[in-house]
Amino acid sequence: MNYRIAHFDEIDAVPCPCGMSKRAFATPDNPTASIHYVDISLDAKTHYHKTFTEIYLILEVEGEAFIELDGERLPVKPMTTIMIQPGCRHRAVGKMKLINTAVPTFNPEDEWFD
Repeated sequence: MNYRIAHFDEIDAVPCPCGMSKRAFATPDNPTASIHYVDISLDAKTHYHKTFTEIYLILEVEGEAFIELDGERLPVKPMTTIMIQPGCRHRAVGKMKLINTAVPTFNPEDEWFD
């Protein structure tokens, strides 16, 4: 089969440095990309990845929201997109929901903290 379908409403959320994430297509047999629905918590932790790029699409924000990229805090609003390349220390600041695409596929062993 050369396609896959996932329904976020049928995927269990798991804890992540940002809050809670529902991960579609993040399986060992898929090296291409994965997509995640993330509910950012107020205590999101700064982290980085060594092997994959993330692309965020901000869907919702409650009040003020920011993204921290290598120590720089930038405001975000719904429909903001951000590409985070390997090695960039990052975290979301504020309550928000976003879609995160990982290229190649997300690997939980590639979450690093200073």
